Amino acid sequence: MSNRPSIARRTLATPLILSLLLIAFALVAVAAGSKPFNQTMIDIFLRVTLVVGLYVFVGNSGVISFGHIGFTCLGAYAAAWLTMPPMMKQTLLPGLPEWLIAVQLPYWAAAVLAALWAALWAAVFGKILMRLSGIAASIATFAMLAMINTVYSNWENVTGATSSVVGIPIVRTIWPYLIVAIVAVFIAWGHAISRAGLKLRAARDEPTAASASGIDLPRERLIAFVVSGGVMGLGGALFSHSIGVVTPDTFYLGLTFTTLSMLVVGGMGSLSGAVIGVLVLSTLIQVLRWLEAGVSIGTSTLALPNGVQEIALGIVMIVILAFRPSGLMGNTELNWRRAKTADPGASGQPE
Repeated sequence: MSNRPSIARRTLATPLILSLLLIAFALVAVAAGSKPFNQTMIDIFLRVTLVVGLYVFVGNSGVISFGHIGFTCLGAYAAAWLTMPPMMKQTLLPGLPEWLIAVQLPYWAAAVLAALWAALWAAVFGKILMRLSGIAASIATFAMLAMINTVYSNWENVTGATSSVVGIPIVRTIWPYLIVAIVAVFIAWGHAISRAGLKLRAARDEPTAASASGIDLPRERLIAFVVSGGVMGLGGALFSHSIGVVTPDTFYLGLTFTTLSMLVVGGMGSLSGAVIGVLVLSTLIQVLRWLEAGVSIGTSTLALPNGVQEIALGIVMIVILAFRPSGLMGNTELNWRRAKTADPGASGQPE
């Protein structure tokens, strides 16, 4: 009988280090005591949740998905339906079922149900899409995003169509967003070290050998797709509570390419890369916003022209991908000894 530690014990350092890193960011926000900075931290934790959710599928399967923000949209609207005051729902969204109009849940309960709602639709879409591979699968996920956006942009009595749905309770404290980001990290880690995660990465790296070993690739992809969709829905629910307003276009191309770029820059082959990519690019975005707003130097104000933020981010992405094609972290993970290991679970089998 082997005395070797279990895969969970060997890889637990990764989610713990990432959680401590996120807690450190939260403590900086608390110490700063600034409301704008507090909102910046909330945005960062939301991005971490979404990018980690995207990593669960993209990182483990190797299939680029352009449609996962659709699950964020599903989660955001589900949270709105479940937390808005009944009177406002009756006025703004009269097409909702009577029982749903009468329901008003606390935001945390609604977030859990929103995650399950998104996971359910991920299972429905994934049952078909996960049989595709390569560019065909990526294009199909984009078609899924377009379908969700079109439905939600035209279903006026239920989603308000292109009008803003208001009246969603706003949660200003950073702690719920921090907790959700940490939960997302541990869900991603748990999936990565599970048999489903190991089989999926085996099929990603050696598809012929995996097929010969009897791995059911569509099934393993579907599991990752559903878990990923649930995390994205959870992030969408908290997203709606961070601003109190949702529209379909909020969850479309802009957010899709932001999350994908952060995952690619960090390194889509590792959980650490998903989190580090968010923290690095979010910090850069905030610095550029600060410079665009203007910095006082003596009697004069130095301000960058509008649009520099997008140009600078593009340049940073090109430089990183030119010198580090696999991203900042590549396929490595953070651990206590600094000696980096491959993705969680790559060094052993679940016990």
